[in-house]
Amino acid sequence: MATKKIVRAICVGVIIVLLPVFIHAQGQAPDYGNLDNWAAHPWKWDASDSIPEPLRDGYIPDSAVDVFFIHPTTYLDKKQPFGWNAPVDDSELNQKTDNSTILKQLSIFNIAGRVFAPRYRQAHIDAYYTADTVTARAALNEAYSDVKAAFEYYMAHYNNGRPVIIASHSQGTTHAKTLLREFFDGRPLQQKLVAAYIVGIPVEPDWFASIPPCNAPAQTGCFCTWRTLETGYLPPFVENEKFTAVVTNPLTWDASKPVASRESNEGAVLLNFNKVLKHVAGATVHGGVLWTDKPHFFGNIFFTTKNYHIADYNLYYTSVRNNVKPRVQTFLKEYKP
Repeated sequence: MATKKIVRAICVGVIIVLLPVFIHAQGQAPDYGNLDNWAAHPWKWDASDSIPEPLRDGYIPDSAVDVFFIHPTTYLDKKQPFGWNAPVDDSELNQKTDNSTILKQLSIFNIAGRVFAPRYRQAHIDAYYTADTVTARAALNEAYSDVKAAFEYYMAHYNNGRPVIIASHSQGTTHAKTLLREFFDGRPLQQKLVAAYIVGIPVEPDWFASIPPCNAPAQTGCFCTWRTLETGYLPPFVENEKFTAVVTNPLTWDASKPVASRESNEGAVLLNFNKVLKHVAGATVHGGVLWTDKPHFFGNIFFTTKNYHIADYNLYYTSVRNNVKPRVQTFLKEYKP
């Protein structure tokens, strides 16, 4: 009898400890009819509307095309205060997201059209590193369920037949790959895909059945992807991949021109958003990654990492921005709603 009481007490204690995590894991998807659940939305001013000061001349907003952006992981706290998935209503985390990826990545695409970026219950960064693959997969699945819900809400309430650009980075690309395969690849919606910029996560050459890599600067209905490392560096996770990831050169945008010097790079946007730095990084396609010599900028002596993942977009900010518009123009010339 005493033993049963002890077991019962232990079970109750475990339930009490795990209940908040359980409730959070089973929480409903955010209401995407609420603008607070969008990090970027054309019906409100947000960080994605910003333009680096040197690039403001001649900017003319356009609304013929929509951009749906899935932001990377910003839930990095080692203590995992929210468990494996972050809430969408934590003001500190949202501010971090808005002042980093929404400002310095998504703003690239405001030249192309209306910009949408959902907040979602993003998985903690450790989902990519833990040996507990079951837990990691559950966290990423929960995150994707929100991204999917946001995209479905966008299509039902905002798209109204507009062509779409899908853009993403890191964890966002993990979800964008699935989103593209589920909603676009070989489906009617593929006809509305201007292009996809899915950066920072490897894209297998056979991931899509019908969506090809972008092999020319103005090609449409295709995807661009790259991961940036220092020249000569191949980390173990790349060497252990059983495929050679697709890589787009974000300076030439041309599969027949896999090498570009840093002199051809018209501008990076790094720590200072309003300062556009020329000739910071080159680009060489090599073995499933993008190589560049150590970026050239004042203070780079303190930049010691060889993995430039965090700057995949920022090293090529102006080049990506200049590439989006021609793809839109080409698409609209050929597009028949």
